[in-house]
Amino acid sequence: MELKEQLSELIFSKGELKQDVYKSTKQTFELFRSTAKAIVAELQEQNRQRGKDLRFEFTDRGDFEFEIRFAGDLLLFMMHTNVFEFSRNHEVMKSQYIREKPDRSYCGVIHVYNFLTDSFLYGRDNDLGYLIGRIFVNSEKHYFIEGKRELGMLYNNFNTSVIEDESVRSIVESAIEYTTNFDLLTPPYDEIKVVSVGEMRNNFDKKSIVTAKRLGFRFQADTDV
Repeated sequence: MELKEQLSELIFSKGELKQDVYKSTKQTFELFRSTAKAIVAELQEQNRQRGKDLRFEFTDRGDFEFEIRFAGDLLLFMMHTNVFEFSRNHEVMKSQYIREKPDRSYCGVIHVYNFLTDSFLYGRDNDLGYLIGRIFVNSEKHYFIEGKRELGMLYNNFNTSVIEDESVRSIVESAIEYTTNFDLLTPPYDEIKVVSVGEMRNNFDKKSIVTAKRLGFRFQADTDV
């Protein structure tokens, strides 16, 4: 019994679309990787010329992850291997760009997380990181970003924003700028005034006491940070 023609067409068309989105996102991620590596190399050279001993590092973490370290901060870029579509209520779905061709709403996602370098260096497993942006890329390499300040405000025109060398460099530089300006604040006193004997025995600084840039604050909900 042959598969219904309508079902067969749906399977192939959807499969081909998701494959195109994946390829587009992977190419974009590789451009982010090479751009971030180049920026770190530039910072290393500037550091050498200034005669400073600051650490700037680029590290590959596999096909879908890489990280850059600078000035006590770490940015981790991660590509999700699946393809997503926006909900019907999402602002993007109201654009003429999507209404003209609904398949444009299918996107791959690249996440950008900010951690403290010391959290990894000293194995502080309880420390927190923050998602500062997620980059959505469709099959046509149009993109927009949901994120904090520099990222979320500057890169949100899905209709006209296209992944190119210049746009990727601008995004990476904006992520570094935001992260550098997103300072580590002293946590509220009441958050850490009580410490158990076990926590002290497990090493106060390393494991049990959580360190984060906005510990005790509602980072996820704020709009001004």
